Amino acid sequence: MSLNVVLASHNAHKIAEFQRILGAAIPGLTVKAYDGPEPVEDGLSFDENALIKARAAAAHTGAVALADDSGISVDVMSGSPGIFSARWSGTRDDGANRRLLLAQIADIHDGDRAAQFHCSIAIVVPGAGEKDAVEHVVHGEWPGRVAREETGENGFGYDPIFIPNGFDVSSAELTPDQKNEISHRARAVRAAIPLLADLAAR
Repeated sequence: MSLNVVLASHNAHKIAEFQRILGAAIPGLTVKAYDGPEPVEDGLSFDENALIKARAAAAHTGAVALADDSGISVDVMSGSPGIFSARWSGTRDDGANRRLLLAQIADIHDGDRAAQFHCSIAIVVPGAGEKDAVEHVVHGEWPGRVAREETGENGFGYDPIFIPNGFDVSSAELTPDQKNEISHRARAVRAAIPLLADLAAR
C-alpha cells in the first residue's frame, strides 16, 4: 500500500508537519513538495482558497493533491485576520504579522482576546478530464486566545502569540508531538485520513 500526494505548498515547515502526521497514520504515504507555479488565491473563504491551490497542484502534477488554507481569527476583530493571516502586515513576514496583530489589540483585556486557528484541507483526485476530478474539503479548529507577547521557539506563523485553551503557554512552546495531537491542522488532517487511506489501499 503506497500513495504519493503532492502538498500544494512551498513551505518546508508545513510539508514536514503533514508528513509526520499522515506518515504515522498511513504507512506508505509520502507527502511531496509542489514545484509548480502558485495560483492566485482569490477565494473568499478558507475552503475556496484551499481548493484553488489543490486544483492547481493536481492539474500541474497529475497526482493526488492536498492543499490547506489556514489562519487565525480573533473574535474582537470580527474574525480577522482570517484568510488574510499570511499577509496581514502587507508582507509574508511572520514576525511583522504577529507584531501588527498584537499592536491592534494591545488595549483589549485578557478575557476578550479569544481567537481560533482554522484549517481547511482540500483533496483533489485527478480524473480523465478536469470535470472528472473528485474533490473533498475537511476542517479543523483550535480555540484559544491571543497572548500579550511572543514566547516559544517552536512552530511558525502566529504560534508564538497563540495560547490554546487548556494551556498557559503558547503553541510555540509545545513540542511538535504535542502540537500534532491538538492543532487545527492536526484535526483537519485526521479528518482527511480516512479519505487518503482509502486512496492508498486502491
